Order: sequence, then structure tokens, then C-alpha cells
Amino acid sequence: MDSKALEELIAQYGPDAISIGIRAASALAMLLIGYWVAKFISGIVRKAMTNRGTDATLTNFLAKLVFFIIFALAAIPALAHAGIQTASVIAALGAAGLAVGLALQGSLANFAAGVLLIAFRPCRVGDWVDAGGCSGTVESISLFSTILLTGDYKRIVIPNSQVMSDAITNYSVMPRRRIDLVVGISYDADMRVAKDILKKLVDADERILKDPAPTIAVSELGDSSVNLVCRPWVATADYWATRWKLTEDIKTEFDAAGVGIPYPQMDVHFHKEA
Repeated sequence: MDSKALEELIAQYGPDAISIGIRAASALAMLLIGYWVAKFISGIVRKAMTNRGTDATLTNFLAKLVFFIIFALAAIPALAHAGIQTASVIAALGAAGLAVGLALQGSLANFAAGVLLIAFRPCRVGDWVDAGGCSGTVESISLFSTILLTGDYKRIVIPNSQVMSDAITNYSVMPRRRIDLVVGISYDADMRVAKDILKKLVDADERILKDPAPTIAVSELGDSSVNLVCRPWVATADYWATRWKLTEDIKTEFDAAGVGIPYPQMDVHFHKEA
């Protein structure tokens, strides 16, 4: 190509190429600025929520949500400035989103349930819960699944839709819990002695709270035993240790006092016909 033809090409297409290049460079600059602004503001949100002691899962979710919203708001005018028809792009993205949504209905249900879990927080990381048919300590809550760590150190990943579709029992959220013990004694045993033993054991354990006061009462006259209930209140962290110790001490003290704990039994009478 000779110099004259090159000059003609430059004269014909040069201004447009320069204009396109300037628009592309400015659009890229807008994207970069939008990215850094989104990152900066999401960082401020994350830091503010962390300083206020907000749950880590909720903090991460809101910080990421703020980042993507701000970046999207910056990306749309940047694309328009570059000469791209954003209306058609948005329509294409909407159609693609609809198709993906129909294909990923289960995942979207998990996502929606994850948003509800993070927003309403029926359980938090570190809580012991019954959820989705499983029991364990909440290790993490993400947008699609909840991870529990069982007492024998097994890791259970539960879809969030399964967690939200069933009742969630949170054993850690309240500062205190009530121990419910049912102790059966024989009908020949002295109930007053048995109740005195239970009261002595409850009063002797410093972990048992004085307020609310423990309940010790006769709950039922069973088929083969008189059933007593012992219901003391303890701090949530002391629940299992206190329950195990109290159960062991009841058996030891009843044996020492001669208060019998009967086995289930049934009397069968035979009548001989004449």
C-alpha cells in the first residue's frame, strides 16, 4: 500500500477510530473507578458492621451485595458511553436469567432460603441446633447451604431450603435451660425421702440457679413406679455436665437410702375355670 492510499484511509477512518478509542478508554476508566468505589464502600460497610458485632455471615452477604449493586450501576453507563446498546444487553441478560432460573429452581430455592436465614438469623455460627433433620453446631451459613458440625465431629452440609422448610430448634440462643429429669421409684418407697434427696442434690450443686426455683414434684402414678420430676435451671453452657452429674448422684443417693428404682413389670393372673 502506497503512502497516498494510507493517507486516504487515515483521513477517512482516523477520526472515527480516535473517537472509538477515546470512548473505549473512558468507558474502561469508568469501569475501573466504579470497581474501586464499589470496593471502597463495601469495605466501609464490612468494617462498620464488624465493629458493631454483627454476625459474620450477614456482614459478608451485605458487603458483597453492596459491591455488586454499585459496580452494576457503574457498568451500565460505562457500556452506554462505549457505544453499546444497554437496552438490548439488559434484555438479553434478562432472558438468560429467566432460562437459568428455570433450570436452577432448586438452587434458587436454596438461595432464597439462605437470604431468609441470613436476614432473620434463627441461628448463628456457634449455636447448637436441630435443623433440617440433623443436630450439631453451626459451622457456617452461606447463601446455598448450612454446615453443621456434629458432636462426634462429622461435617453435615444441608441445603438451605431443607433447613427453612422444617422447624429449627436453637439450644444456644437463650442464656439458661431447664433440665427435665423423670425418676421412677417403687410404690413401697417413701416419697418424702426421695424428694428430700432430690432437693439436697439440687441445693448442693452451685451450677443450678436459684431463680427460677427448681421444681420437684410427683408427676405420675405409673404402672410399676411412682414418677417424680426434677426440673432445675442452669446456664446453657452447664446443661449437659449438670444433667449427667445429677443423674449419677440420684442413683447413688437412692441406693444408699434404700429408695428402690423398679424395673417395669406386669402382674398376670390366671383363673382356672371349674
